[in-house]
Amino acid sequence: MSDITSLVSRHDEWRLRECINLQCSENVTSKAVRKILSSDMGHRYTLPINQDVHGSFVENAYRGTRYMDEIEALGEKLAAELFGGKFATVKPLSGHIAAMIMLTAICRKGNRMLVVDARHGGYDGYLPENMAGMFGFKAGFLPFDKRRWNVDSGAAARKIRKEKPRLVVLGASFILFPYDIRPIREAADDVGARLGYDGSHVLGLMAGGEFQKPFEEGVDILVGSTHKSLFGPQGGLVVCRDDSLADDVRKAFYWKVMDNAHWNRIAALTQALSEVKRHGAKYARQVVKNSKALASSLHRGGLELRFPELDFTECHQMHVDERALKADWNLTLDQYAKKLERSNLIVDAVGRIGTNELTRLGGREETTSEIADMILRALKDEDVAREVAALRSNLRMSYC
Repeated sequence: MSDITSLVSRHDEWRLRECINLQCSENVTSKAVRKILSSDMGHRYTLPINQDVHGSFVENAYRGTRYMDEIEALGEKLAAELFGGKFATVKPLSGHIAAMIMLTAICRKGNRMLVVDARHGGYDGYLPENMAGMFGFKAGFLPFDKRRWNVDSGAAARKIRKEKPRLVVLGASFILFPYDIRPIREAADDVGARLGYDGSHVLGLMAGGEFQKPFEEGVDILVGSTHKSLFGPQGGLVVCRDDSLADDVRKAFYWKVMDNAHWNRIAALTQALSEVKRHGAKYARQVVKNSKALASSLHRGGLELRFPELDFTECHQMHVDERALKADWNLTLDQYAKKLERSNLIVDAVGRIGTNELTRLGGREETTSEIADMILRALKDEDVAREVAALRSNLRMSYC
């Protein structure tokens, strides 16, 4: 067995059979999705052009694409249907590239945009020194109420009317609660701004009818990652409320931020979307139940989480209180995450805990009680790795 094959096998044995993953940025795909990822489509291209190229008409730059094109059309249809939009593309290779497509479809050099500050959990990619600056856009920040861990919609509406941005983007990497979108939508309409939503973390909940219905609430364009609360392969998507942005999104894609779109991934995502269509509502409801139950058990046991007065969360995430962790356990977030990993409990090192993968594997409220006990004992330096592995062996893929 080659070194790489051995390492992959060891990884799979450990992460899939011995660990319980509580990272909110990851999920696990079905066997059907994994099989598609290893299909022949991983070797192929399709590039519909439907225009003259070097003096003659070309329908598609590549041949042999009949099934790939059909699959892509089905994926776009499913994505639009699940999120309530009129146009969708499943081509983006990641949520970050989906965000690039949104920005470049709407903004031009010198345009202003307002986003959630990274200090308030916003995605670092939107910061002035990152995507905004790279494309020559001016990025400012939406007013934020840290006591409710949410955008201050009234103050945000006033700032939008004052600064007249071309684009406003809701959504965050550290997200707990839905936004009050209506005042922001009304202000955007007053100044002719587009309203975007980066739903990378909550797409799976939205597809199941939980957390937020962005298009019903006035969002113009939804982008995000397909592998967090949504249980697809790693990748991204873009969905538009109506056709008014569709051409701009298409033009922002080819020869600009992307070329090849990895058609095995698109086929695998289409399979995942079909699973979401069948079971997404039950999954999304259970994710939220599990988050509240796990947060409550941990908090009662002495690991303080943020916003107990708001019932901790309305999504797949909960947030560890970093100051209480240091005061009560004498641990930094990095030390806490490493200590849990020694017992095969996987969390991120920035203070988030997620129930999306646990729910996908059939975990329910009673499962979260067991896990909370294991986390608390692991933090007290008890070795619970065998108990974790035993619990993991009893979990089975659900919502397929």
